[in-house]
Amino acid sequence: MPTSIGLRLTPDDERILKESALPGETTTETLRRALRLLDHDRWLHQFRADAEALRGEDLNAEPDAW
Repeated sequence: MPTSIGLRLTPDDERILKESALPGETTTETLRRALRLLDHDRWLHQFRADAEALRGEDLNAEPDAW
């Protein structure tokens, strides 16, 4: 895993960073926040897929584990 990443920003990238940065936030902090949001979005996608797969599950019909 690299310890640093080089990135040539496109004009659109620069616009997104400028519009997305919180007051006083550095570009690095903005990118880290964006990565965390992407990770959370991936987690939500998996959560929704799991919930859909278990939609008909009736836990009351299952025997108690204890």
